[in-house]
Amino acid sequence: MVTLLDLFSENDQIKKWHQNLTDKKRQLILGLSTSTKALAIASSLKKENKIVLLTSTYGEAERIISDLLSILGEEFVYPFLVDDSPMVEFLMSSQEKIISRVEALRFLADSSKKGILVCNIAASRLILPSPTGFKESIIRIAVGEEYDQHDLLHKLKEIGYRKVTQVQTQGEFSIRGDILDIFEMSQLEPFRIEFFGDEVDGIRTFEVETQLSKENQTELIIFPASDILLRERDYIRGQSALEKQISKTLSPILKSYLEEILSSFHQKQVHSDSRKFLSLCYDKTWTVFDYIEKDTPVLFDDYPKLMNQYEVFERELAQYFTEDLQNGKSFAGMQYFADTEHTYKKQSPVTFFSNLQKGLGNLKFDHIYQFNQYPMQEFFNQFSFLKEEIERYKKMDYTIILQSSNSMGSKTLEDVLEEYQIKLDSRDKSSICKESVNLIEGNLRHGFHFVDEKILLITEHEIFQKKLKRRFRRQHTSNAERLKDYNELEKGDYVVHHIHGIGQYLGIETIEIKGIHRDYVSVQYQNGDQISIPVEQIQLLSKYVSSDGKAPKLNKLNDGHFKKAKQKVKNQVEDIADDLIKLYSERSQLKGFAFSADDDEQHAFDDAFPYVETDDQLRSIEEIKRDMQDSHPMDRLLVGDVGFGKTEVAMRAAFKAVNDHKQVVVLVPTTVLAQQHYTNFKERFQNFAVNIDVLSRFRSKKEQAETLEKLKNGQVDILIGTHRVLSKDVVFSDLGLMIIDEEQRFGVKHKETLKELKKQVDVLTLTATPIPRTLHMSMLGIRDLSVIETPPTNRYPVQTYVLEKNDNVIRDAVLREMERGGQVYYLYNKVDTIDQKVSELQDLIPEASIGYVHGQMSEIQLENTLLDFIDGQYDILVTTTIIETGVDIPNANTLFIENADHMGLSTLYQLRGRVGRSNRIAYAYLMYRPEKSISEVSEKRLEAIKGFTELGSGFKIAMRDLSIRGAGNLLGKSQSGFIDSVGFELYSQLLEEAIAKRNGNENTRTKGNAELILQIDAYLPDTYISDQRHKIEIYKKIRQIDSRVNYEELQEELMDRFGEYPDVVAYLLEIGLVKSYLDKVFVERVERKENKITVQFEKITQRLFLAQDYFKALSATNLKAAIAENRGLMEVVFDVRNKKDYEILEGLLIFGESLLEIKESKEINSL
Repeated sequence: MVTLLDLFSENDQIKKWHQNLTDKKRQLILGLSTSTKALAIASSLKKENKIVLLTSTYGEAERIISDLLSILGEEFVYPFLVDDSPMVEFLMSSQEKIISRVEALRFLADSSKKGILVCNIAASRLILPSPTGFKESIIRIAVGEEYDQHDLLHKLKEIGYRKVTQVQTQGEFSIRGDILDIFEMSQLEPFRIEFFGDEVDGIRTFEVETQLSKENQTELIIFPASDILLRERDYIRGQSALEKQISKTLSPILKSYLEEILSSFHQKQVHSDSRKFLSLCYDKTWTVFDYIEKDTPVLFDDYPKLMNQYEVFERELAQYFTEDLQNGKSFAGMQYFADTEHTYKKQSPVTFFSNLQKGLGNLKFDHIYQFNQYPMQEFFNQFSFLKEEIERYKKMDYTIILQSSNSMGSKTLEDVLEEYQIKLDSRDKSSICKESVNLIEGNLRHGFHFVDEKILLITEHEIFQKKLKRRFRRQHTSNAERLKDYNELEKGDYVVHHIHGIGQYLGIETIEIKGIHRDYVSVQYQNGDQISIPVEQIQLLSKYVSSDGKAPKLNKLNDGHFKKAKQKVKNQVEDIADDLIKLYSERSQLKGFAFSADDDEQHAFDDAFPYVETDDQLRSIEEIKRDMQDSHPMDRLLVGDVGFGKTEVAMRAAFKAVNDHKQVVVLVPTTVLAQQHYTNFKERFQNFAVNIDVLSRFRSKKEQAETLEKLKNGQVDILIGTHRVLSKDVVFSDLGLMIIDEEQRFGVKHKETLKELKKQVDVLTLTATPIPRTLHMSMLGIRDLSVIETPPTNRYPVQTYVLEKNDNVIRDAVLREMERGGQVYYLYNKVDTIDQKVSELQDLIPEASIGYVHGQMSEIQLENTLLDFIDGQYDILVTTTIIETGVDIPNANTLFIENADHMGLSTLYQLRGRVGRSNRIAYAYLMYRPEKSISEVSEKRLEAIKGFTELGSGFKIAMRDLSIRGAGNLLGKSQSGFIDSVGFELYSQLLEEAIAKRNGNENTRTKGNAELILQIDAYLPDTYISDQRHKIEIYKKIRQIDSRVNYEELQEELMDRFGEYPDVVAYLLEIGLVKSYLDKVFVERVERKENKITVQFEKITQRLFLAQDYFKALSATNLKAAIAENRGLMEVVFDVRNKKDYEILEGLLIFGESLLEIKESKEINSL
């Protein structure tokens, strides 16, 4: 038993090639293509530790990387790639690419690592720091060693790390006193380094979400965070070159641009255009070739193609450079990319791969190897033909290998082979028996017929035409953009105070009265009136979020206006609660059809899904199937972002229904969607005996009549259509499941019809408008919810670029998209001038055919244009925001948004979800007008969306305004006014209370809320925690203390995150613990006056405690005390003459603890 790679490496010519790999020779390999070429390249690792492969284009590199990953696995393949278009790297480079390039350079610099570096022409010309400079910028930090902190921080900035207040993602660091947090580029978790003076006292990893430390480490190696490394001397070199140029520059535009660059060089800061000026800063032009040890074999993939791509790149570069010269953005003598042509020519040892010997010019070769290999023919599901071929080659003693991409695929393939009596001799994941028929798992993209070694590889692609999931290296970027708890307050936010109403938050201030400090939160109301609330009452404030994101009107203090509004909302939510509960009880009485559990057919269908399901998908599928198997009618809402795989979940439910001989109807809002669903369903169900039909205006009257007839007789299993399927003449023979896509887009009349239907059949509703979490809770009992929050595995993050509108970028990107057979969306949101825009684009790109749609067209026109676009009749679709919802065009993978600075986050996010729906890399260009400086808010918005190229992570940010819209939809439009008058958080809280009250489980109070006035200095000083958000977070945590356990945890957390704390903080924590005990025994207030501390209890304590209970609790303390009665309520008065603060707290703590024990033992006895 051998692997495919072993089998291939047994070839004599391959062995000979291996022997000559490191000789200073030039070898040529002819006749290998795609998969065999990848196998040959991979086989060279058997002989050598490092191999460098140069390919022509980015796409070519990706394809070969995909094959190499399939053969070797992730740890041996290092992509070093740069976009094929020279300007892209300057205008907008993506973080992910930079991380993987730095990783590749580290691989080259580390002699112990083994692997293959794959590089495209553009990347081979990238100007890099010198190899010694790169090695020197690696920082090693070990426990017990000494480092000058100031130098260290300077060096971190120099190698590309950014300083922030709290570390979230790779490439960031933050410093608080003696604690340095850093998220190293290649790690999945950040590290916390604690100093004692200049000595490193400890190194530990910590969790981004909680910011708490995990395990201890002895050392940390910090690699550069960027492939631009400028040191002091480089900046000086750059400065003098710039100064020289500025002195002789006449053009004012160029002058001011160069001065801007110069000033960033003076400040030793990387400017966004720094990459263009590297040739002025480095003393020599270094490239990736300078990182390659001599004697490392370099392989050239398809030399004629390489040289051709070199020229294309050269032309584009010249054009871009000229354009920069004209726009005053560069000067003659600057070099953007290195010239590497001569490097290729004198490279040795080197191997050329080529299809033919033509086109290699006058190159002389020391060894030439000619292989005989042919691509595998396609079988198009013709299994009898496949059988003949296999038998024919078997007679010729071939080794025949069938490859499926996963165990699911193997199972399907095995069943088919068995049905056609094609005998398998061996099935093993990776090993192969010679001269027999094998079934293995792998991800090579194409099969082949390798005559020299008698090997036949046939992949699923050739048998079934199945698209292979692309393999690509996972980015080691963590997705830990913590869901910015959006109750997190920033200065200037609107807040709602439960009594005073809507105001504006001004921040925290520390106020000192008679030597006692306290932190207060200030809120401003109408007419500039301010109130200050002690931080411990922060729970009375919630962030104001409205249904449309508009700024609210501030309330006036004490005019009773807010109180009335709140009362109105209260009455309103009580009505809603009534309706919801009535609906729920009606539903629970209904009987529906209980579907049977999954059988083999269902498993087969589920397994035919060509991708890996996400956990959320699996969980949703599980929940839906459980509902269907239950005898109550299902009413479930499936929420998931655009393209997160809701359709697959729905298809499995549909199959389950059909499998039990029930009919399914899929209801969609538009004709275009009906058509698309129809195509998708047909494709997904093609190997199963299921009849699918569609009802829409694209069907002739006659076809419609036939469909209706078949439907009545039960000959149609799944019907897809618009609201046409709700008409009277549509009669089902036995309907079992209804799937509704985007219900909120149907009219009132249709909704009524749906309501009736829902009472009889199982219903699954899909929506991409998310629904806020807070509402989930209150809705949970009423409507079942499944949520998909994770993106599918083979989705690349959309590469998002934010830039000035630039015709050349547009032209370039469009042509590149057309070259790879794709299409483009161009978003232009002005209906009246859209025709002009179309002709402008037509002049710019005469090669492209352009269509356009907008909301003022007739529905029919709109749908026809969209369908033509789906069919590929247009290359570019110019459109208004109408495409925000519901059309799936996987072939459109480039998106331009003009004037992106005018759009809301959620709109940008939804629009960006239109591309990147297939397994190709998608590009989104957010453009703003060049002459215009963008407002700060817009800039933040664009930065945010650029930041969340990570799928699903920024989902959270955009969710916010969307989710509130979703709430409006769920509760009905009339609600948004009520939501706005008190803010979303308070609204949700009131609704939840109303529902709890109706359900008869109003919570009985378990604790009071004691007010403590102890005249003890206790607060969080700025010298200990300077960041306001951190302060609020810690105050909230102190409020949540409810036992000694989490009091100690909080002490540890503070030490861990902020270092040793001063006494005022120690007292603050202890007062928090005392309050938690006193709350549980219903103390109303504790006040210190002169030498007495008076503890007053609430009325409820009369039922809880007898007089002797108080005496018993007091006997445990060391404080003198007396018990008195005041207006029928107990009071305990402590004498605290000559007592220190800590003794007083200790006494109160013991008193509270003892009284709580008495209360708890009484509760147990009463049970």
